[in-house]
Amino acid sequence: MGTRHRISRRWSAIAAAPVIAAGLIIVPAQAATTRIAVTGGSASWTAHAASLGRAAAGSRVSLQVLLAPRGGEAALEAAVAAASTPGSAAYRHFLTVAAYKAAYEPTSAQVAAVSSWLRSNGFRVTGVEASHRYVSASGTVAQAEQAFGTTLSRYQHAGQSVLAPETAATLPSSIASAVLAVSGLDSTVDTAKPNLTPPPPAFNNARPCSAYYGQLVAKDQADGVTPLPKFGGVHPDYAVCGYTPVQLRAAYEGGSTLTGAGVTVAITDAYGAATILQDANQFAATNGDSAFASGQFTQSLSSKFIDQNLCGSWSGEETLDVEAVHGMAPNANVIYYGAKSCTDGDLLATLNSVADQNKASIVTNSWGDLGEGVSAAEVAAYNQFFNQAALEGISVLFSSGDNGDEVAAIGLKQADFPATSPLVTAVGGTTTAIGPTGSLLWQTGWGTEKYSLSSDGKSWVPVASNPFIYGSGGGYSILYNRPSYQNNVVPQGQSGRAVPDVSLDADPTTGMLIGETQRYPNGKDIFSEYRVGGTSVASPLMAGMTALATQHAGGRLGSLNPAIYGQALHHAGTFTDVLAIPGANVRPDYVDGVDAKAGIVYSVRTFDQDSSLTTGPGWDDVTGIGTPNAAFLNGF
Repeated sequence: MGTRHRISRRWSAIAAAPVIAAGLIIVPAQAATTRIAVTGGSASWTAHAASLGRAAAGSRVSLQVLLAPRGGEAALEAAVAAASTPGSAAYRHFLTVAAYKAAYEPTSAQVAAVSSWLRSNGFRVTGVEASHRYVSASGTVAQAEQAFGTTLSRYQHAGQSVLAPETAATLPSSIASAVLAVSGLDSTVDTAKPNLTPPPPAFNNARPCSAYYGQLVAKDQADGVTPLPKFGGVHPDYAVCGYTPVQLRAAYEGGSTLTGAGVTVAITDAYGAATILQDANQFAATNGDSAFASGQFTQSLSSKFIDQNLCGSWSGEETLDVEAVHGMAPNANVIYYGAKSCTDGDLLATLNSVADQNKASIVTNSWGDLGEGVSAAEVAAYNQFFNQAALEGISVLFSSGDNGDEVAAIGLKQADFPATSPLVTAVGGTTTAIGPTGSLLWQTGWGTEKYSLSSDGKSWVPVASNPFIYGSGGGYSILYNRPSYQNNVVPQGQSGRAVPDVSLDADPTTGMLIGETQRYPNGKDIFSEYRVGGTSVASPLMAGMTALATQHAGGRLGSLNPAIYGQALHHAGTFTDVLAIPGANVRPDYVDGVDAKAGIVYSVRTFDQDSSLTTGPGWDDVTGIGTPNAAFLNGF
């Protein structure tokens, strides 16, 4: 299971104008003579898309007008920096939800002004978000063109017929200061798929596999007779069957007595698995851990699920995230938030619920965009959540992605959003060798090239001219400048925010074991276990370790990055540097994904070959500053 990429409805590219404090004066539309061209008001892709002509004037448009924070963005961002920076007088002095809303929630006057302006331009106001984040409205193409001073056309783009502005949208100066961004003028739906193919309805790992790293050498096939060829002059080891939470705790936490007691971790995904609690409890019991206590696990689900034909099943993602967090922090409370779909707006609404409910100290997210091809409005909408979470003391973690530099996936070298936000701790991936006693033998960057067994069984052949199949996401942001906390840790030469920040086990060859109820070919639903990988593993593992650090600190940690980069700069020993260690394992797979009746296929999966990204001493674009260790748990 890799990082699951949401199907994201692109927000129209209208970014922030300067903001003002409360007390707006409502100005009728006809009185506004000066218009402000707002940054990013046209979709950047239109120059390369096939135009289908002018949109019909009577076609319908649905919009969300994001409102600027009370007091202005500059004041909000300064407060976030103060609360997040060690040494500041306000460091880790966090706000309640009520205090945050009183200081920064958009005002009723802003809502009234924007609503009045929309109505004066013929729109129907269809709702106001509960925390005044945005005003929803609907109208015609003609009304939108008049209101935003642009022309809307239809395009063939990303396999869809979509609506988008031809020129930069504008707003009257009388209303622009109240508005952060507008979504809906660009109707593109991003249909990106998960980086790694999720298990089919039933999936089992083929044997042989190793209970710990290096247990079985791959000299022969499963029959014990048919030889396997060498790779690089040696016989690689067989892949592990999947590390259990007991093994992962031993390797990373070093026997710590911390358990996450008193700390709550939130998980966001789409939908909800019907058997999650019984599966997590059975998995824990089977592998030597305690089940969730009564009330320790809860689900907060949408009342209705939609777009399942586009999004597919997310049950394996929920299972992985819940079992990884519980495995690393057995006594932490876990709240699973299930969005009603995997579209941008629905996942963001779920994150906003995490902030507004403010029950969790940490939130882990194993999904994201492919690269940073997102609009300024989408960035602004996510920043609303990131700022609120930081001021409330919620540590926000995102998987860094599973496609390396993204060139193979999208043709552009980019890091993935939202992991690129400076207020997010981006979690990359390693290949991890855990020995028979639970000790961490070695680790390197996760990046895999695949070689299949030749037809005569005497050699390994690359699966393609470029055999790279997946690896830790990373690189430098084109949306965000380098934050000051990365200075003197991230090498000079690039000005963008560097990703990832930290890393943990993510290689499917050395992945984590999970257990869930699966539907088998005979129609029976049976609990079974299988190995998974991807930075979808790394992020919840990091969330579990952060729960232990939060328990030790006796209170919330908030945005982690300033503190952990400070630890790296001063060589605090809280992270283990990850170095380049080439190697490979052999992986057997059942042809039908279930058992050996249809046969077994064999492949070699290499280590530390992550597209153009490289692992090395200090911060690197595969593993960040390294992996947290037992000292990290006591480092705050």
